[in-house]
Formats: sequence, structure tokens, C-alpha cells
Amino acid sequence: MRPGLKIGSWTLALTALLVVTVLVSAGIGTVAIPALTVARVCLNALVVPTSLSVHTGALGTTGVVLPTVSVGTTHLFDFQTPETSRIIVMTIRLPRIVLASLVGFALALAGTVMQGFFRNPMADPSIIGVSSGAAVGAVTVITVGVSFPFGLGIHGAAFLGGLLAAFGIYALGTRGGRTPVTTLLLAGVAVETFLGAVISYMLVQSGNELRAAMYWLMGHLQNASWGDVTATALTLPLLFGVLLGYRRHLNVLLLGEHDAKTLGIEVERTKRVLLAVSALVTAIAVAVSGVIGFVGLVVPHVMRLLVGPDHRILLPTSALAGASFLVAADTVARSGPAQLPVGIVTAFVGAPFFLYLLRQREVAEL
Repeated sequence: MRPGLKIGSWTLALTALLVVTVLVSAGIGTVAIPALTVARVCLNALVVPTSLSVHTGALGTTGVVLPTVSVGTTHLFDFQTPETSRIIVMTIRLPRIVLASLVGFALALAGTVMQGFFRNPMADPSIIGVSSGAAVGAVTVITVGVSFPFGLGIHGAAFLGGLLAAFGIYALGTRGGRTPVTTLLLAGVAVETFLGAVISYMLVQSGNELRAAMYWLMGHLQNASWGDVTATALTLPLLFGVLLGYRRHLNVLLLGEHDAKTLGIEVERTKRVLLAVSALVTAIAVAVSGVIGFVGLVVPHVMRLLVGPDHRILLPTSALAGASFLVAADTVARSGPAQLPVGIVTAFVGAPFFLYLLRQREVAEL
């Protein structure tokens, strides 16, 4: 099958799987809602702009006159649905489900890039320290009560902490303008261990905040809002586009840095871009969800077995599969009598499954 046709067929199938997973998930809860009703509620929420008007008005009491733009919209559909179902789906369940899909998309995408970058299927997004750095930032705000500037709170602290950790590891692993993969990996292990000790110390010293800190460290989507969804959805597609632009570079890097240089790839520049964008993608995901493990490790590994190592196909398919996987895991996490952090579910499912895959691989190599 030609690569273009293969990409299209897999993308279409995984997109359909994601849509079905979202619709089914939104219907599961204390109040069961049929998937068809959920679909109608979602379709009723779709609007298109119909008019654009510009007028002027005074801004406060300053007398400064500025143009004001207003956009008229109209709904595409008008299905009859119960008001209770609409409120439950649109205000309670759907923000959490959409955020879960975006976080799963981001983690699987970053994990795919890291596995190609390090040429190691055991790599995941946390390997460059983003998760540990984000955890230090978030736990600091939760346990110490440090207030962050600009009202960023826990999300901002986690995001900046993750980026600072990734930048520190990159700086430690770079010498003379070169960043050897092995050195970067060892620097990441050392920094992650150090940051883990910092987190442990803060948890030991914490008081009533211990439960909240532990809950964040296990990953959760319980307080998801449309604001979190909007912030994530506005940034993630751009970063995804950048990584897609480097999909051929990732394929060439699989041959080794020497061969990549021979084939005309600017290896060091490519590595900087891949590391920076992957760190941003991971930091965005961790900032809104906490530390969720195994999504960026298991999903790319499984998709590589299904579609092969070609990153032209592997990047989009892994991202879509990661979105469906985390939506399904979060559905399980919130469906019990007591809501669990979704990180517990992903670890409970992901760890045994990954061990099974490793065992099958070992048997195949005998």
C-alpha cells in the first residue's frame, strides 16, 4: 500500500474510533445518556459565523474611542434534546473528555518523537525531565503556597517548571554545540533523580496539602474546564504541525547521526527543534493534567508494531490512538464509586500490557 493511502486509511479509522470513544464516554456516568443523544447535543453546539459588524464606542471614562467587532452566529443543527442531558454533557462531561483527548494526543505525540530521537522504544516524554520539572513546580505551589506571577497558579508553575528542567538537561548534555544522545539521556536520568528527591522532601514537609499534591502527581482531569480545553487546543495544533514537518528527519535519524549528515540533515539543529517542541508539547499536557504515565510509552510502541517505523504514518496515528486511549482510561477512572486519578488506570493497564509486548518481542527474537 502506498504511504499516502496508508496514512489516509489509518487516520480515518483512528479518527472514527476517537469520535465513537468520545460519544460513548460522554454517555457514561451516574446519569446514563444514549450515544445518539450525546451526538445530537454536540451537533447542536456547532455554530458558524453569519455576519460581521464593526462599530465604535467609548472605552470606559477615558474618552478613547476604539472599534468593536461583533460576530453573528447561527446554529447548524436544532435537534430536540432533554435540557438535563445538554447540561450534563456540555458543562460536566465534555470538557473533561475533550481535555483527556488533547492530553493523550500530546503525550503520545511527544513519546513517538522521543522514541525516534533516542532510537529506543523504551523512551517516553519524561525522559527529558519535563514531567519531573513540572511536578516540582506544581508541588511547590500546592505545599509551600508560593504564588506565581500573572495569576498562573499551579498550571503556570507546572508549565514553567517542566520547560526549565528540559532546558537544564539540554544545557548539561551539550558541549561545543553538540548534543550526544547518550550524554543527554544520562543527564536526564540524573536530573530526574535529583528532582524526585526534591519532590519527596516537599511531600515529607507538607501538612494538609499532602493529599492534593499526591493527587496531582498521579494525574487527574477532574477539574477540567473549557478554559483548559481552549488553551490547550490553541497551542497543540501548531506544535503538531512543526513535528509533522520533521517526520522525514526522524526517519533519517533512525539510520544514525553520521548517515543523517551524509544525507544532508542538519543533525544538531534538528535535534534542538525536536527537543524544544517535544518539551513544549509535554509541558502543556502535564500542566493541565498532572503526571500521567505510560501513554507516551505504550501507545507509540503499539502503533509502531501496527503501522511500522515510518514517522510519516507513525506520528499522526500514535497521536490519535493516544487520544482515544486516555479518553477510555479516564472513563474508567471516573466511573467507579470513588473517582480515581487517571494516572492509576493508565499505569494499571499500561504496565502489564507493555510487559506482555516485551515478552512477545523476546520470544520472536529467539
